[in-house]
Amino acid sequence: MKILILSVTAGGGHLATARAMEDMFKKKGADVKVIDIYRYINRFLYSIIDKGCAFSTSKTPDIFGAVYSYLEKRNEPETEFDIMQLVNALCAFRFESFIENLNPDAIICTHVFAAQIVNELKKKNKIEAPAVGIITDYTIHPYWGSVSYIEHINLASEMLVYHAVKRGIKKERITAFGIPVGPKFCEKKEKTEARRILNLPLHGKTVLVMSGSLGQADMLDMSRQISRAGQDITQLLVCGKNKRLFTKLCKYKDENNMRDLYIYGYADNVDLLMDASDCIITKPGGITVSEALVKCLPMIIIDPIPGHEERNSEFLLNNGVCIEVSKTFPLEEAVNFLLENPQRAGAMRNYMAALGKPNSTENIANFVMGLRT
Repeated sequence: MKILILSVTAGGGHLATARAMEDMFKKKGADVKVIDIYRYINRFLYSIIDKGCAFSTSKTPDIFGAVYSYLEKRNEPETEFDIMQLVNALCAFRFESFIENLNPDAIICTHVFAAQIVNELKKKNKIEAPAVGIITDYTIHPYWGSVSYIEHINLASEMLVYHAVKRGIKKERITAFGIPVGPKFCEKKEKTEARRILNLPLHGKTVLVMSGSLGQADMLDMSRQISRAGQDITQLLVCGKNKRLFTKLCKYKDENNMRDLYIYGYADNVDLLMDASDCIITKPGGITVSEALVKCLPMIIIDPIPGHEERNSEFLLNNGVCIEVSKTFPLEEAVNFLLENPQRAGAMRNYMAALGKPNSTENIANFVMGLRT
């Protein structure tokens, strides 16, 4: 079976989802091709989308949130004019010959922009292969209501079905297998073993801090707050691709002789870091959240981006699987609250076990491969 997975690099998580699905399909013997759709169509457009997303979410989050809220309030998203729908309709023309030459048996879209391009080609009867859209947040971006020709839409949770139907997605098109995670997150190492492998202190509390793939968080301030939260707290700080932040934190560690501070750049062993930790401090991006849910690692949410991350945070809070930092509940209090209250942390793990989807990647793969049998 020939599978085409279309993604968009912006944000990092959508491509991680594509890679998780690619690995699973290969394991099942499928012929898989992963394409960053804008990189293929036009590198200049790819650069604009990638850098524009990073700029808008980090430098102008309020504007990003306002646009998101506006899109949510539209009554008929598929019929109203929208600049991204226009761009993707034009991109579809450039992508048509690629689809025709590859002739896939099924198409997966891990970003709604990719789904809009496929939707446009399906509308014109240029694609026969069934298409599956994978939503990588614990909410429904308004644009997903504009892709009515995508046969199947996969949600992060069954609890989002009602919201999806309100967004205009027919119930018979919906699956709720969860957000795909890599297979290593479905394996669990005992905490002491994980710490031994990572050469960390075997005793005391360990806090994992994730900055996101772009490393935008103020981790120096967070580290100082964590240090004030209690004694014998080992800190694992993951800086992502931000080399300047990595250098800054290393300097801070050396100047203050902080032996309990461990600094990582772009880490490919986040699963092991999670196993070694007592809680995670992170922005509520859909992928990291899903990995933490599968690991049953209590979450402290910081700085959600207005729009989809705020909706993610609301979903997680309403399900009892996180606590969120605010102006009146600073990080140091949140860390102390969670580490010094094992009953609360234990309850959170129980809720996470009920909400997590450890078999999401395989279930989606089985579903897709069954579409052409």
